[in-house]
Amino acid sequence: MKRRENIITVAIDSPAAAGAGTQAKYIAEEYNLLYLDTGKIYRFIGLQKLRNKKISYRYIKLKVDKIKLKDLDNKLLLSDDVATSASKIAKNKIIRKIVKNFQLKCAYCPPTKFSGSVLDGRDITSNIMKDAMFKFYITADIKIRAKRRFLEYKKLKKIVSYNEVLKSLKNRDYLDKNRKLNPLKKTKDSILINTSKLSKKSCFKKIKSIIDEKLKVNGNLQRS
Repeated sequence: MKRRENIITVAIDSPAAAGAGTQAKYIAEEYNLLYLDTGKIYRFIGLQKLRNKKISYRYIKLKVDKIKLKDLDNKLLLSDDVATSASKIAKNKIIRKIVKNFQLKCAYCPPTKFSGSVLDGRDITSNIMKDAMFKFYITADIKIRAKRRFLEYKKLKKIVSYNEVLKSLKNRDYLDKNRKLNPLKKTKDSILINTSKLSKKSCFKKIKSIIDEKLKVNGNLQRS
């Protein structure tokens, strides 16, 4: 795979409901970057597995190769069942290799209309984009994350209690941080952003100042 040169690359890792997706979208809009929520790829596969437990790796590869970003906006991907399925299949070495190839293409060969890419997930800084120009680890207190996710579900008119959401997040955290293959962790070169006491806008302001400072030094980078 031939990489595009002089592009902005942003890698973000975080536990569920820490606000990484929101910040990634802000970054993508501000700097004209391709945004990929990598967790949704695993959720996409997780949904296929829930529908048919016997699907082959060949079928999964064909489905992933043909994914369009709009396919990842499916509201069915937000269910707890799909999230749990995604965490389980994320342990599978073959599936991770299939997904990694798709992620690398998005990260380093985004369409030329974009000035680069921003990916968020669980192993982006440690595995997928080790040499990203910007690496962030976004987190928040688990009770705050549970409240945020609970309110999201409420807006979607999903009947679920706060305690159920909290329990689900604790399970997700355990699965993500304790899997043998590419677990969620903060790398030494990732900048820690704790969103527990930050609004969405103030958090982005903090991230933007970090990005702008480095882009000022690297003035040869593409930016629309």
